Amino acid sequence: MKDDDAMTIRQMCDEFGVTARTLRFYESKELLSPIREGQKRLYTSRERARLKLILRGKRFGLDLEKIRQILNLYNMGDKGQTQLLRSIEVARQRYVELTQQRDELTQALEELDGLIKWGEREVEARRTKQTSAA
Repeated sequence: MKDDDAMTIRQMCDEFGVTARTLRFYESKELLSPIREGQKRLYTSRERARLKLILRGKRFGLDLEKIRQILNLYNMGDKGQTQLLRSIEVARQRYVELTQQRDELTQALEELDGLIKWGEREVEARRTKQTSAA
């Protein structure tokens, strides 16, 4: 690997919009394995790809352990086939969960909208009643 293929921790932070603390945390959880040169960390294209997957998994609401398990399937010797199949399975499960959450949220929003409209009508009716009584 050429030196210009690796990124420093600062470059990674700038590229991915994360903090150095986040990268060190992911390293402590064995999600990333940068090359260590003393105190300096260098991130290869492999580590950059892993970070992209970590951030995508987090955005989808996956916990770090599940992400770690999926990432570790890459080294099964089947050119990523097992990892891809597991990723699809996890994605389908998460899709169902998010769809259910969306539906529940839509229902809650509709109920809340109805409550607000009812409250506004009540306020207006009471104002009208007070005005006509005066």
